Amino acid sequence: MTSEVTTGAPGFWYGEGSRVDAVDVLNALRRYRTAESAAQRRAREALGIGENALLALRLLIDAETSGRTTNAKELAERLGITAASTSALVDRLVRSGHVERRPDPDDRRGVILSASGSSMRQAIRVIDDLDTRTLEVAEHLPGDDMAVIVDFLDEMTSVVDEIDADRAAANSSDGDGMRAPRSA
Repeated sequence: MTSEVTTGAPGFWYGEGSRVDAVDVLNALRRYRTAESAAQRRAREALGIGENALLALRLLIDAETSGRTTNAKELAERLGITAASTSALVDRLVRSGHVERRPDPDDRRGVILSASGSSMRQAIRVIDDLDTRTLEVAEHLPGDDMAVIVDFLDEMTSVVDEIDADRAAANSSDGDGMRAPRSA
């Protein structure tokens, strides 16, 4: 793997294609997001489930792997969806055999969710394949580069989260979902 990156943008005096700029970084990020979205779509298709269902399975598998239990309320919070949406999602996952409900031993009215045996093994295979291949690429980076990339991606995440928060605030401020006109 080479550390030299070439671009379509003309370089300074170093010649054509020798300099990377911010636009090249953002284009690479977009290409990665597109590729990752396609991989997630293929995983969902392999399991026959939707996006939130795949996220839910991943959360349940991660919790079980680390020895934690998950209930519907926690799943709703982690997915950022309503209790009603979570209930419908869990019902679909139970019907399709991907999730099982078990009584909570600590709360007689509570229910613990877990990925079912065969579904969990299939989901783990699909998720682990992608995770393993991406981890192999990341492990080849020098430590200093990893720190720079993590900082960059954390900042990008903050920018996107701020934009989403600003939109939500603007949509809720006038009650009808429309942004109020600014006064001059």
